[in-house]
Amino acid sequence: MDINLIRSLVTVLSLAAFAGIVWWAYGSARKQRFEEAANLPFADDDIAHRP
Repeated sequence: MDINLIRSLVTVLSLAAFAGIVWWAYGSARKQRFEEAANLPFADDDIAHRP
């Protein structure tokens, strides 16, 4: 195997992994879950201000 073939395969596999992660992260099935997780820091706001 030539080193350039290995480099090309690693590049293609890295691109495929990146595309898979982007597809997973921006998929509409997980939108509600990510919105809930984004609002978690604000959920305990009332508890922090209690005397």
